[in-house]
Amino acid sequence: MVNFPDVAALEEFMTRPTPQLEADLARADGDILILGVGGKMGPTLARMAKRAAPAKRVIGVARFSEVNLREKLESWGVECVACDLLDRAALERLPRPKNVVFMAGHKFGAAADPSFTWAMNVAVPFMAAETFRQARIVAFSTACVYPFVEVGGAGAPEDLATVPPSGDYANSCAGREQMFIYGSRRYGTPGRLARLSYAIDMRYGVLHDVAQCVLAGKPVELGMGYVNVIWQGDANEQALRLLAHCTQPTSGLNVSGPKTSVRFLAEEFGKRFNREPSFKGTPSPTAWLIDTTAAASLFGPPRVALAAMIDWVADWVRRGQPSLGKPTHFEARDGKY
Repeated sequence: MVNFPDVAALEEFMTRPTPQLEADLARADGDILILGVGGKMGPTLARMAKRAAPAKRVIGVARFSEVNLREKLESWGVECVACDLLDRAALERLPRPKNVVFMAGHKFGAAADPSFTWAMNVAVPFMAAETFRQARIVAFSTACVYPFVEVGGAGAPEDLATVPPSGDYANSCAGREQMFIYGSRRYGTPGRLARLSYAIDMRYGVLHDVAQCVLAGKPVELGMGYVNVIWQGDANEQALRLLAHCTQPTSGLNVSGPKTSVRFLAEEFGKRFNREPSFKGTPSPTAWLIDTTAAASLFGPPRVALAAMIDWVADWVRRGQPSLGKPTHFEARDGKY
């Protein structure tokens, strides 16, 4: 079993590149610009990119409001540019490399500030699609662009109509995709839309949320009874590899791991913590689930299995290691975050 004694060890392991990633980034000529590098996944994606392609410039763009984030990224060889992506003039002044990874967006607090949510999730993508129309653009999206699907099926395939069930967040994410599709069709920009479902880090994610509940003796919500999860290192690798697998016009690709039940996760953590989990609610017959057959065909299955992720998260949470303090709210079915 891999042991992560601290955050530094976790991030070093998570950002190790594979030969396949190195080969794909070699095929995607040019440097890499990461818009919204300051989020939960951005720093490790940037570090992985630099480790996989050390000769390329990897440029991270964010407001850098988090203490010491800029210094951390620069210590990894990532160039940092402070920018408010809502400022069109500032966006225009950014470097124009051949590869762009778009990670910016707004989710938590969306219900309380819908205008800002729509600005970040629709207006910024529109401006980015215009500004970087000469680049390849891989844009992070979400499984929330799909309607709920039956839990007994394979999950939503990429050709299912993107009609979110409700909420400003999900609907604005569908709008984000449409802005990149519009830009791709208008300017001929190659790209991909990485429809991600629940990346797992030891410090946050569905597994972290469930593990914390079980360890603290709190009931685990079952209303959203099934989820897809993927190790964050695998999700970052797939997103970066998409730079060498862009389409014109841009197109969606589901990025996640196998479907699993929330009850099963709670019971597995219960075994590891030697305590009986408690539950609240009844699983719905539908959930936000995605079919990852296409990604598996392109990249192979995720390298890190669910059982390993459960072991790692259980060990991390049991030892009281750092948490980002950002619950996923995976149990929400009303689209309000």
